Amino acid sequence: MDMQAKAAQAEKKIRDIEAKNQQEKSRIIAAADAEIAKKDQQIATMAEQAKAANSEKQLAIKNAQEKMNAELQKREAEILVLKGQMETQIQAAKLQGTMLKEQYEAALRLKDEELQRVRDFKAKLSTKALGESLEKFCENEFNKIRTTAFPNASFEKDNNAASGSKGDFIYRETIDGVEILSAMFEMKTEADETATKHKNEDFFAKLDKDRREKQCEYAILVTTLEADNEFYNSGIQDVSFRYPKMYVVRPSQFITIISLLRNAALNSVEYQKELAAIKTQQLDLTNFEANMDSFKDAFGRNYRLASDKLKAAVDGIDKSIAALQKTKDNLIASDNQLRLANDKAEDLSIKKLTRGAPSVAAKLASIKATVPGAKAVVPGDTVNARDSATPESDEDKSA
Repeated sequence: MDMQAKAAQAEKKIRDIEAKNQQEKSRIIAAADAEIAKKDQQIATMAEQAKAANSEKQLAIKNAQEKMNAELQKREAEILVLKGQMETQIQAAKLQGTMLKEQYEAALRLKDEELQRVRDFKAKLSTKALGESLEKFCENEFNKIRTTAFPNASFEKDNNAASGSKGDFIYRETIDGVEILSAMFEMKTEADETATKHKNEDFFAKLDKDRREKQCEYAILVTTLEADNEFYNSGIQDVSFRYPKMYVVRPSQFITIISLLRNAALNSVEYQKELAAIKTQQLDLTNFEANMDSFKDAFGRNYRLASDKLKAAVDGIDKSIAALQKTKDNLIASDNQLRLANDKAEDLSIKKLTRGAPSVAAKLASIKATVPGAKAVVPGDTVNARDSATPESDEDKSA
């Protein structure tokens, strides 16, 4: 019976151990399955991440390729535009070259025509008539369009030789009372056969002198001199590097130079009006300042005179005050002397008067004794001012 019980106990322990082992095995298997599932989940997540990363990589590569393609297209478009611009500039340069060539050839033809015309013009005239004819030519050219082109202008002979010199013509134009343009003209020409040939610059100094003396803004030399000089034959020439605001033109450019200067003046006419107004204001301000200065001078002069008189009056008052003060001091001193004299008179006595004079004292005593009602005079008594040798009369009392 004991063996069977032990065997049963042993079997029970074996079964308990097997059950426990089975539970531990199940637990271990479950934990292993959970760990495997976790690893599988991690592997799946990593696979998804790898897949997403691969997709982003592919997208970045695609975006980079698209950006590069867009940049290449932009560069190709810019190259095409630059090529077009270059071709346009080449065509424009060719066209401009052609136009410049045509203009140069036209200018050469005009120069040759002008030179030939001048030569023909000179050949038909005598030496004396050349200058007068050029002046007449310019005057006629101006008068042809005076009414339409220059309604506010004058172009007259310079007949004022007060300064010892004069030009040929003076141009002046005024708008609304403001002179917008003025020019001194000199016309020079000579025959081809003249022995002494002049140059245009020989007349620059006189022309500038006439311009300044007649108060003109510009100086213009209309000339046929130096007919072969390319500088003067190439158009209007600005010679302000020699003299200010001076131009040299051929007769055919006479109207052109006036028009150019006039257009420039018209562009600045408003500024000239404002300048004239400012000058007027400055003149008014100058007059105002002059009046103010005159007032200040007159006021200052009157003030100085009044100040001098006031000072003299104050000095006189000070002197009067000093004199009155001196008089006051003298009166005070006199009053002190009178007070002292009075004190001395009040202190006067028979004793003092008869000191050292007993005979006088005795005489006074006998006189006093003869006066009815008088006290006997005792030597040493005080004698007041009203106590005299004789009694006061009624008149003295009333006084």
